[in-house]
Amino acid sequence: MSLNRRDLLRSAAVAGTLAAVWPLSAKLSPAQALEAAQELGASYDPAPFTLGVASGDPVQHGVSLWTRLAPEPLADEQPLPDAVEVRWVVATDRALRRKVAGGTVAATAAQGHSVHVDVHGLQPGRRYYYAFSALGRTSRLGRTRTAPAGRVDRVRFATANCQNFASGYYSALRGIAREDVDFVVHLGDYIYENGVYGGTVRSHEGPEVFDLVSYRRRHALYKGDPDLRAAHAAHPWYLTWDNHEVQGYYDGRDDAAFLARRDAAYQAWYENMPHRMVGANPVPHQQIYRRRNWGSLLDLTILDLRQYRSRADRPDSTILGAKQRDWLLDQARDAHGWHCWANSIMISKLDAPGGDHYYDMQWDGYRAERADVLTQLNGLGLEDFVVVTGDWHSAFVDDIRPDFTNPDSPVIGTEFTAHSVTSDSYGPEWNAARGPEIGRLNPHLQYFEGDRYGYDVHDVTARRWTTEMRVIADRRDPCSPVTTLTRFHVDRGRTGAYEDPRTSGSPAQYRRDPSAARP
Repeated sequence: MSLNRRDLLRSAAVAGTLAAVWPLSAKLSPAQALEAAQELGASYDPAPFTLGVASGDPVQHGVSLWTRLAPEPLADEQPLPDAVEVRWVVATDRALRRKVAGGTVAATAAQGHSVHVDVHGLQPGRRYYYAFSALGRTSRLGRTRTAPAGRVDRVRFATANCQNFASGYYSALRGIAREDVDFVVHLGDYIYENGVYGGTVRSHEGPEVFDLVSYRRRHALYKGDPDLRAAHAAHPWYLTWDNHEVQGYYDGRDDAAFLARRDAAYQAWYENMPHRMVGANPVPHQQIYRRRNWGSLLDLTILDLRQYRSRADRPDSTILGAKQRDWLLDQARDAHGWHCWANSIMISKLDAPGGDHYYDMQWDGYRAERADVLTQLNGLGLEDFVVVTGDWHSAFVDDIRPDFTNPDSPVIGTEFTAHSVTSDSYGPEWNAARGPEIGRLNPHLQYFEGDRYGYDVHDVTARRWTTEMRVIADRRDPCSPVTTLTRFHVDRGRTGAYEDPRTSGSPAQYRRDPSAARP
């Protein structure tokens, strides 16, 4: 019996020899590479809007809309003129008949034929629909909403992070697309820079990426997952980045070769994201950090923990940079409602056996700055402080203290670190052995679970913050069902989280003794 290419590719994925046949090897043309990608689960919208549509950074009277023209998404160059006129429309109905805004914009080769439209003049707290058209074709329909003004009784949003394409299908993002949420916060590691290797079900399209062409292609590969495109089309996103948008570890590097690589990565990120430019810095040095309000209920402070950091574990190490640090404290002085940081890497201390910490790339490598910032927050009397975090590929719930080494230091907030969408965790054996050990060494830790993949949904009212950990059954299944593993609550005006009794029997590798007194 002969094998067709689909069978060959699937067999290679199982056998871990995918590199020999995966897209953009030397023997495949862009068209053949696209076909091979589709045969392993990637798919694209009709050209030229193959990568879909997205909206982001909603404010009270506007939102940023995005698309990118890529008739051949995995090609090094697109078969397009240097500039293509793209029309856009925003309406209050799905049929786009009740138009409220529209216009034309040029998609240029210099920006990867990407389109970023900052729409103004919209009504606060309203749902809108949008689409693009170019070259005689119309994109899929996108749905978005603006931030509300004034009093807000409730906000629901999802957080996602760490979505290595090679490690599984995006069934978690399929779940996010179907959630009833106001927006999504992506906490980084949107793409991974690694080269071809035999992943769980699929792999990357070529070697490790270093230049603008290869970063564009990598983003296009990731957008080949239909559930990622669906999640973008369903909700507006707020965005930050972590390290793998560039490379694994690059704290404080300033050599010319690396800076060229980082600039290419940052430009490709901008070209492929619904990111609104703020401040005076042009691409590729765009300002990521910003504060956004969801009415009077939620202050969302989005941090950039990569672009301005220095090397870790030095007396003057900074993860924020002086300008962002001063800005951050200014936001805290003006906080109202729930004060939430979108934080790409863990702020809580995470000690390892032997007296060291697990990773100096986290805030643990910047302990003096962390202590100073958190001490100042405490001195300001900041209340109702919640940090939402990614990066660790596992779920943690931590008490935030100005001085994590002092058990008498007051609890000033809660950190929720979410499971990854697909990126590998340490595995069940490691988690079972280390979970209790992590809890013993880190008394501020309430909860640890590392065997699952998924995302978090945060349901926030004036009285209570509730975080629901959504998990998938199997990242190898693109249609894997989504369930709620557990829920944690934080009551307004009272620091510290507590687990919902109805879900406190769910699997975990560590739970702090529930009989311990709440702070």
